[in-house]
Amino acid sequence: MGSFSKLYIVGIGPGNPENMTLRARQVLLASEVIVGYPVYVELVRSLCEGKEILTTPMRRETERVRLALKKASEGNAVALVCSGDAGVYGMSGLALELSPEYPGVEIETVPGVSAMLSGAAVLGAPLMNDFAVISLSDLMTPWETIEKRLDLAARADFVLCLYNPSSVKRRDHLKNACDIVLRSASPETVCGLARSIGREGEACRILTLRELREAEVDMFTTVFIGNSQTKVIGGRMVTPRGYVL
Repeated sequence: MGSFSKLYIVGIGPGNPENMTLRARQVLLASEVIVGYPVYVELVRSLCEGKEILTTPMRRETERVRLALKKASEGNAVALVCSGDAGVYGMSGLALELSPEYPGVEIETVPGVSAMLSGAAVLGAPLMNDFAVISLSDLMTPWETIEKRLDLAARADFVLCLYNPSSVKRRDHLKNACDIVLRSASPETVCGLARSIGREGEACRILTLRELREAEVDMFTTVFIGNSQTKVIGGRMVTPRGYVL
């Protein structure tokens, strides 16, 4: 990789070295500039020695991506780090949207392990059949749209994986989401919570949809709602694929 106009959008997975892809590690080590949200940059600090590090706070994503593109346009190999996978609620889309303004910059997305995958592994095997991933954040998607997606996915008996289930300003979003799913699903539907996946304090819990409605969660939690076939086997959340046993 030497000095040239290249932007790598790097999914770092949960952030610990064991769950980072070899390609992501190689790109971070070879890049000259590291750009990202402060929390994510801190997770890869051990790979950033001697590099220029630039950060922007939450809700300054557009500024962050423009900063990365500008540094790349100046002839640098730049890594823009994202938690999980860069193409799943990450920065890949925004970087590609802005890329026409920086025609000399080559962009490469380096995939990572998303929270839906690492969280599923912690809980067992909840995503063995068709599933839908929905963010409960209404910062950029109207809540009415989120409600519709939840309703239709629940009616279709998808397993659901919910990102951004709660925040200081959205404490009732998960409860409201559960109420929507309960229109189509049993209160005894098997659900799971995975928190701080792959990081210090990692924890998981299996519970029913009725219990999930009252559960306390935060932005570090990924929520899984099973379908009508999901069950608990040996303390693990499992959605059967349908193989003949």
